[in-house]
Amino acid sequence: MRIVSLIASSTEIVCELGLESSLVGRSHECDYPHLILSLPQTTETKFPTTGTSPEIDDLIKDIVRRGLSVYRVDEEKLKELNPDVLITQIQCEVCAVSEKDVKDALCNWLGSKPEIVALNPGGLKEIWDDIRKIAIATDVPERGEALITRLQNRMSAIRDKTKDLHHKPTVACIEWIEPLMSAGNWMPELVERAGGINLFGRAGIHSPYMKWEDLVAQDPEVIYVMPCGWGIERARSEMHYLTSRKEWSTLRAVRSGRVYLCDGNQYFNRPGPRVVESLEIMAETLHSDLFHFKNEGTGWVRF
Repeated sequence: MRIVSLIASSTEIVCELGLESSLVGRSHECDYPHLILSLPQTTETKFPTTGTSPEIDDLIKDIVRRGLSVYRVDEEKLKELNPDVLITQIQCEVCAVSEKDVKDALCNWLGSKPEIVALNPGGLKEIWDDIRKIAIATDVPERGEALITRLQNRMSAIRDKTKDLHHKPTVACIEWIEPLMSAGNWMPELVERAGGINLFGRAGIHSPYMKWEDLVAQDPEVIYVMPCGWGIERARSEMHYLTSRKEWSTLRAVRSGRVYLCDGNQYFNRPGPRVVESLEIMAETLHSDLFHFKNEGTGWVRF
């Protein structure tokens, strides 16, 4: 079987299912596990990704407003790779290559076409469903169920320790810095399981824009900064958009030293197996007396 994965999270799922040797192509965003870096890339963005957060936001809004795709799929490379299974997604046309992008690239193909597996990870349940979809499409359904069980058991072990805590801190998860966006989808569920109270964003709903005034009014005890697609240092380089606001130093999270920069790209933004590591990062930062997963310096740092 020949598999092309066009989402970073699905590439991780394929590898966790023990099918890394069947992967023949990947997207430009697929970078883990490192053994897949030698695979040919079949996608690219249509805009430079080196700009500031407001510049990138403006570019994406302009592309979407004109009814265009944010990504380009290399049709010729796909034909050359000749996959049996091609994995994409329908959840967000901004975050990754979409099913429409793939179908447009395949519309001129003659003969047999690959099976398209379109993922839709709105929340934790859908992440498990997507693992199941990939396992079925790649003829290893029993491996899929075993993987889901392992991940759920790790999450349950954390939730069991946090569900009856006397104090659960209020939490704001910032998924984009300028303009401000809070984290939705599976993130509110992770906050709850880690022993926190989520203030912004709803489980299973796309990440919404938020107002600075609302953040100040809610005054969270803990703030996570996890920009979509960015690592820790790039997030740090944009923090001036927050720290320059006059109310920043008065926020409880700032005064108590509980602002955390997180690797959103590798963990929180990826609806794959490492969603469990994302939960572990939250658990050890929210309740350091209970959890010691040793992700500091890689998954998170204190700002």
